[in-house]
Amino acid sequence: MLDYRLSDETEALRTTVREFAREVIAPQIGEFYERDEFPAHIVRQMGELGLFGLPFPEEYGGSGGTYFDLCVALEELARVDSSMAITVEAGVSLGAMPIFRFGTEAQKREWLPRLCAGEVLGAFGLTEAGGGSDAGSTRTTARLEDGHWVVNGSKAFITNAGTELTGLVTVTAVTGTRPDGGKEISAIIVPSGTPGFAVGQRYSKVGWNASDTRELSFDDVRVPAENLVGERGRGYAQFLSILDEGRIAISALSVGLAQGCVDESVKYAGEREAFGQPIGRNQAIQFMIADMEVRASTARLAYYRAAEKMLRG
Repeated sequence: MLDYRLSDETEALRTTVREFAREVIAPQIGEFYERDEFPAHIVRQMGELGLFGLPFPEEYGGSGGTYFDLCVALEELARVDSSMAITVEAGVSLGAMPIFRFGTEAQKREWLPRLCAGEVLGAFGLTEAGGGSDAGSTRTTARLEDGHWVVNGSKAFITNAGTELTGLVTVTAVTGTRPDGGKEISAIIVPSGTPGFAVGQRYSKVGWNASDTRELSFDDVRVPAENLVGERGRGYAQFLSILDEGRIAISALSVGLAQGCVDESVKYAGEREAFGQPIGRNQAIQFMIADMEVRASTARLAYYRAAEKMLRG
């Protein structure tokens, strides 16, 4: 039988993140949506809180927690604001995790301490125009030349790609042809500011306006051969496994967003009056809110179970 009661440590984490979201993020995040601006100072504060290092070992600057701890934190952030939740989720799952899972020891030592501290954000350059999250449709290329990878192509809808904190993008690129004639896809670290690496304007979005999302382009971008992440030709499989983990974290974020809707509905039903009483006293309204709460709670159990199964392998 599965026991989904949180440990004392995870419950304390939930409380800390909930207070931070309500006291620090909630009062000011609306201004950033109106200005379509990325709140770097809030992100730095989340870094100081240890949120970017939650699932990583202490030897690399992490908190020594689990992926489940990350999910619980993401839920609490998204209860208040999805932009800051996705900034943490992408920074951890997509920015740091590929290096932790597949990187060399030198790559881990160079990047993870700063990524875990939230001093630097990493991005995950997979999606291309017309390709969505289908890694197999990658058209960006990289060829080895004089000890360097030379990268050419473009990426679309990349989160955390152009902030003042962004330090690197791990890019999928076609590096050759497999024996069966298919594309050999590898993953390569491209540090921000590398000549030929251009970051487009922030997309004009309907929501999540305080999250940074951009198009990237690579014009003969040269990076050292040792910037290869994992094995050459294994980039496709590596990124699929990273996405599998990331989807559990996105589930947690989605549950937080749903719970936030319940919270706001309960608050509004207690404040809005009609015919001399709060509308929350009407049974029809109570039924609707109860149904919302049931759906949020059921979804929470689903991501708890998914995270628990992932941690068991």
